[in-house]
Amino acid sequence: MTPDAPVQWHETIDSTNEEARRLAQAHMYGPLWIAAKQQTAGRGRLGRQWLSPVGNLFCTALFLEPGGVGLATRFPFAAGLAIADVCATVIPNVDVRLKWPNDVRVDGAKLCGILVEAGQTELGGVWVAAGMGLNVQTAPEGSGQATTSLARLGANHAVAPEFIIDALRPAFARRITQARQDFPALLREWETLAEGMGQTVAAGQGDKAVRGVFKGVAPDGGLRLELPGGAEQIIRAGDVELVREVGGDAACD
Repeated sequence: MTPDAPVQWHETIDSTNEEARRLAQAHMYGPLWIAAKQQTAGRGRLGRQWLSPVGNLFCTALFLEPGGVGLATRFPFAAGLAIADVCATVIPNVDVRLKWPNDVRVDGAKLCGILVEAGQTELGGVWVAAGMGLNVQTAPEGSGQATTSLARLGANHAVAPEFIIDALRPAFARRITQARQDFPALLREWETLAEGMGQTVAAGQGDKAVRGVFKGVAPDGGLRLELPGGAEQIIRAGDVELVREVGGDAACD
């Protein structure tokens, strides 16, 4: 990905990630940013709906990764750090945290969601669609979780999605380069912003959730979980939530 990759703006689109997929299937791989002022069928991980009101930023970076899927799995961490970099310039005094594997949150409220997808190409390697939905002006309600926005956190109300993506383009390019060249260093930076480090978390849902202490990330980016008996388990997929004590009972945030 290059810092000057062009931006293809849409007034309305079903999903910027879907548009990236359509372009990739037509053998057009960028590097390119696809951005929209509104999405009609935005989605997050595991097929969840992503609410997309006007005033927020919905964008996807489309590019080739010659190193294949193994390298592409690093890019959610790069994207999270790139969003944190941008937030530091817009809301410098706010404690932005990265929730494994792909959310950006403040005080437990979601500020940005990240969805990275990849597919094989006829050229070798993979195409990558790194989608990011950042709440700029509005904190959407009805998503089943607490949300916040840059405006709510104190950013200038004149901050627009166009301004944010201009800051995001070079930040994302730097983090992608770092992910390719020095992934251990990128993970160390990611850990400094990790939400719930050293706290009890639940990985998975319902009765199948595994609980333990979040100890950091493994060399491949998996979540290191210390189980009650002291053994360590690596979680490589699924939801992770903080566990808090409520009247002697445990509940997940």
